[in-house]
Amino acid sequence: MGAVVLGVDLGTTATKVVATRVDGRVVAVTDRGYPLRTGQHGTAVQDPLEVLDAVTRAVGDCVERIDGPIRGLSFSSAMHTLLALDADGSPLTPALSWADNRAADLVRRLRADHGPQLHAATGTPVHPSFPLAKLMWFAEHEPELHRRAAHWVGIKDFVLSRLTGRLVTEHSNAAGTGLLDMRTLSWYEPALRLAGIDAGRLPELLAPTDVLDLRDPIGGLPTGLPVVAGGGDGPLANLGVGAVLPGMAALSLGTSAALRVSREQPDVDDQGRVFCYALADGLWVLGGALSNGGVVAQWASELFDTDVAALLAEAEREPADTGGLVALPYLLGERAPWWDPDPRAVLLGLRREHGRAAITRALVEGVGQQLALVRDAVVNAGGVVDTIRVTGGAFRGPLWATVIATALGHDLEFVDSAEGSGVGAALLGWRALGEIDSLARAAELITPTHTIGPDEVASRRMARARPVLERIHEALRDLWE
Repeated sequence: MGAVVLGVDLGTTATKVVATRVDGRVVAVTDRGYPLRTGQHGTAVQDPLEVLDAVTRAVGDCVERIDGPIRGLSFSSAMHTLLALDADGSPLTPALSWADNRAADLVRRLRADHGPQLHAATGTPVHPSFPLAKLMWFAEHEPELHRRAAHWVGIKDFVLSRLTGRLVTEHSNAAGTGLLDMRTLSWYEPALRLAGIDAGRLPELLAPTDVLDLRDPIGGLPTGLPVVAGGGDGPLANLGVGAVLPGMAALSLGTSAALRVSREQPDVDDQGRVFCYALADGLWVLGGALSNGGVVAQWASELFDTDVAALLAEAEREPADTGGLVALPYLLGERAPWWDPDPRAVLLGLRREHGRAAITRALVEGVGQQLALVRDAVVNAGGVVDTIRVTGGAFRGPLWATVIATALGHDLEFVDSAEGSGVGAALLGWRALGEIDSLARAAELITPTHTIGPDEVASRRMARARPVLERIHEALRDLWE
């Protein structure tokens, strides 16, 4: 089997462990799930101890499947999480996920007063998903807890503290907090003042390729095994599909969706539509994330009490224009390119003849259009999109691939593994251990297996419709608020 690095990807509802060789080949994948608990006022949280337990169990499951040496662990995690720890490192709060929207009211004020300044300095738009807004929410709504917390950390930081005994974060996840100066890679003092904390209450900053040591054996792994600090799941998804050269974009589609391009300098646009996060080795990713991806098909299947795959197959047989039915698919609000906490989903042009297949196709096309708006924002910010490599479980059926290729008017290149972030974490681990001389090697190691292209006629129709979608969003903004 050969030596492997275990890429440990802490997701929103499960941790996956991806055993990957130095040539990028995946030899084993395991996962352990946990709930994302949602509630009133937009709360969406994880139990950090459940996540830690899932990490231990998923690593143990993977170790049992490996017949060969394990060189180390390397971590990826869902970005924008936040939890409070006491002085002993025990959680005082659940881990607020990226989907936690409790700070929406506060964000309206923050955007008006400080939005452009914060975005230009930190590379993160002002939105409830980011830890800056969540910290301000705690200061305003739970001031005693805000004062009592010894440390504010992300979920990966907490897991690493338990595995290595060190409370650290890295530039990749830190770049998604709204608290990091993306040009100096240090904590940004104006954001810290807004959050009501000082740098001493945040983890120590490391490079993503910095190596720690495993403090206690887990899952059959020995004490002292190298543990690579890792990065955010978005930037590492680019690495995992080999989209690390100029002009190469990575598009991921799961519950949510995102499109990102790699670049060598941090920067953002003056309209506040894109983010810029660190990857490693001087590479950055420029792009945008949607809150609504594959979730729209899951919602439709629940609404119509039908299997997702069967419903998507029905929708595939619908005409591409769905009889004039248009969807703004904001079931979970929306992030890029608007970064607006208020949007609600809309079906416009609904008539009696539209059935479940037409509604489902309209929702899928709505996600495709939103990704095209993100691509346009990336290009307007100076990003180059010549190649698009894709990953994500939602692409198992043909409808998603065809619709998104058509919306973008661009070929989609598919790679073998759907575990983009986990593979990216493992390749980052091999780089940290000195076995890969450059992250650019990923573009050679990860090669496409097949390509799906757009329907040119439908692509032109969708391109003509996008300005109308922007007008609809603008027209409804005041009503949503």
